[in-house]
Amino acid sequence: MSEESPLERWNSRFAIDDYLFGKAPNAFLAAQRHLLQPGQACLAVADGEGRNGAWLAKQGLDVLSIDFSPVAQAKAKKLAAESGAALRFELADLHRWAWGKSRFDVIAAIFVQFADPVQRAAMFANIKRALKPGGLLLLQGYTPKQLDYKTGGPPWADHMYTPELLRAAFADMTILHLAAHDEVIREGTGHSGMSALIDLVARKP
Repeated sequence: MSEESPLERWNSRFAIDDYLFGKAPNAFLAAQRHLLQPGQACLAVADGEGRNGAWLAKQGLDVLSIDFSPVAQAKAKKLAAESGAALRFELADLHRWAWGKSRFDVIAAIFVQFADPVQRAAMFANIKRALKPGGLLLLQGYTPKQLDYKTGGPPWADHMYTPELLRAAFADMTILHLAAHDEVIREGTGHSGMSALIDLVARKP
């Protein structure tokens, strides 16, 4: 029997009546509201069921929500309609997608830890290229300590972030905030309980 592909695995995870990661925006993302301005072009990376993209659109941003799971994106469109959020959707594999250059004022990358170290390096380079000068990256993920908590995220330490990794990866940007912390989060059944988190807010020169 062949092994399940990442797309099949995620489609299966999202194929539930409820929202796997809830309908509310990520708390770290919502806490950055003061940095956002209506009309800004925004990319919601691997936006899944749309909770973050819909919230960003409700703040007045011009949001493109991208994900590779059609099951998740169908739910994202439903959530957007329910909440009255106007945003655009694109179904694509981020490892093959044309990110573009100097295209976005804001990029939100919340728990995008499906990428192995090689894929992650390429993704981070694409994020930096796609940001406009002065553009803002809002990123939250897990540190390797999350493997002890087992309350969300992949079971691979090399997919996690450390302060040193993010500081090096975004050394050519102005880091406004970088902090690792343990905190209880409640984001549907997908992220629930004490979690080892890391937050990054960085601006492109």
